[in-house]
Amino acid sequence: MSGPAVAGVPAAAAARAEAVSPHVIDWALLLTPGLIWGASFLFIAEGLAASPPDGITFLRFVIGFVTLGCVPAARRGLGRGDWPAIAGLGLVWMAFPMSLFPHAEQYVSSALTGMLNGAIPLLSAAAGVCVTRTLPSRAVMLGLGVGFSGALLMAVPGLGQGGTEARGVALIGLALVSYAVAIHIARPLQQRNGALPVVWRALGVSLLVTAPLGAPALAHAHWTPRAALSVVALGALGTAIANAVMATAAGRLGATRASGTAFIIPVMALVLGVTVRGEHVAPLALAGGALSLAGAWMLRRATGSAPSHPRSS
Repeated sequence: MSGPAVAGVPAAAAARAEAVSPHVIDWALLLTPGLIWGASFLFIAEGLAASPPDGITFLRFVIGFVTLGCVPAARRGLGRGDWPAIAGLGLVWMAFPMSLFPHAEQYVSSALTGMLNGAIPLLSAAAGVCVTRTLPSRAVMLGLGVGFSGALLMAVPGLGQGGTEARGVALIGLALVSYAVAIHIARPLQQRNGALPVVWRALGVSLLVTAPLGAPALAHAHWTPRAALSVVALGALGTAIANAVMATAAGRLGATRASGTAFIIPVMALVLGVTVRGEHVAPLALAGGALSLAGAWMLRRATGSAPSHPRSS
């Protein structure tokens, strides 16, 4: 009697594991990029304690390029005709916006920076309307209106302070607009070549572009273990691994479902900024963050998908 019973336990456990594992894997693929990208703003803030902003940007590209280059899928070839677009993507997707974030976080909190990133799907949709020159539906207009109202509420406390805080909010706004434009450049490139080969080569371009300011800035860095680990995590996790996981998620879950990870980013940034760094976020900004996420969710329901979210931060 004991033999069949003992033999049956592993079989039952294996059956349960087979039933549960795909679901767990799906959730892990969905959550991981958003959690990493949400933590990236904390990593930037910690790195600023040791290095000038341009040094952080350059070093994250170096680490990210080397890390992602270890993934065979990233090294696949692509058509020569796509190289000009890849070069442009390296500028507007990575070099320009990711150089702005460390400068902005000298003036505003990592929590607010991450929360404002929740407006990227809204800006992407607005850019799409400009590109296609088509009038969006009422539902899309409502989602955009709600979302942008939230983004404005998030920005008001910083703008109201004037001076350096307003400068930080303005820099974040420029970075987000650059991201929104980059999404529409990245989408056809990724459809033709796959996500990782495009990301890896765009990283290479951004590395070269930021080297003239970034490499000299590193000569003035004074590293602590905490700051060094933060920048390594920013490059290896935020700039490389999160993109690899996102590409896997899009292939397994579909682009629409995988893009839901974008909604995790502002929440993660807020939680880490408040709990780890003790940052204060104005109640008006919190209300605006919730409203911006609600608008992005409404937009996703109205269009059947959330705009793709190419990021490395």
